Amino acid sequence: MRKKIALIGGGNIGGVMAEQLAYRELGDVILFDVVEGLPQGKALDIAEGAPLFDADVSVKGANSYAEIAGADLVIITAGLARKPGMSRDDLLNTNLKIMKQVAEGVREHAPNALVIVVSNPLDAMVYTFKKVSGFPKNRVIGMAGVLDSARFRAFVAWELGVSVQDVTALVLGGHGDTMVPLVRYCTVAGIPIEKMISKERINAIVERTKQAGGEVVALLKTGSAFVSPAASAIEMAEAILKDKKRVLACCCLLEGEYGVDGLYVGVPCVLGANGLERVIEVDLNAEERKLFDESVEHVRSLVKQIEI
Repeated sequence: MRKKIALIGGGNIGGVMAEQLAYRELGDVILFDVVEGLPQGKALDIAEGAPLFDADVSVKGANSYAEIAGADLVIITAGLARKPGMSRDDLLNTNLKIMKQVAEGVREHAPNALVIVVSNPLDAMVYTFKKVSGFPKNRVIGMAGVLDSARFRAFVAWELGVSVQDVTALVLGGHGDTMVPLVRYCTVAGIPIEKMISKERINAIVERTKQAGGEVVALLKTGSAFVSPAASAIEMAEAILKDKKRVLACCCLLEGEYGVDGLYVGVPCVLGANGLERVIEVDLNAEERKLFDESVEHVRSLVKQIEI
């Protein structure tokens, strides 16, 4: 029997995810949105294209949480997107209300699902879902580090004129301006980028990585990035659905790891059939630790604003 995947939010990210999940035959897809007709129309369009990809899956739209009943995996993108000049943090109050409603709907209708949260501000939204749903920590994970690391990889590959396939990167911390791209752990075919790129250019790449989402928002003017976030969430979903034991940077609830307790922060972890299977602690030097701690404190300041 195919897995059932529920996508909460039928906007740009939800639409791209529905398409990719279906055409890759990762499972049957339910696309949920509160706007009548929107998820049904997108689902029908995707379903009608499935024969061209030899994809034998079901894709349906829904306006009722009852339709997600029995979902094995839930991916949440519901909430407002950024506009030019806005930070992810500016979305906190509006998206907090939406996330509470989503958490209640998922808790009632898909109580055994694994959950990936994509909505911003990411670290605060994952925390909110966990608190409202009461789900165990292994079943509630945030998508951030996969996307941030992918952007870091892209910028390094472009700088060197090499394949993105050969670039490995790791970005930790909160999903925002305080994120921590770990230069020491970034390599090209195993070669540290510090041996290939000048310090000045590396610093520029790090800053571009931190501001990458805002760069897209400024260009689009009417929305935020959606293809790369969707692809990042799908990489996590595939690791879970296929029990691949992938090592990916995700937003995880820390309970003592990295000296952090009770906060969702981006760290490398193992993803498999049980969701978050374990957190991996990497050694941080003094500078990296300082930046990571500053990022954690920013996450803490957001969480303190949340009333549940």
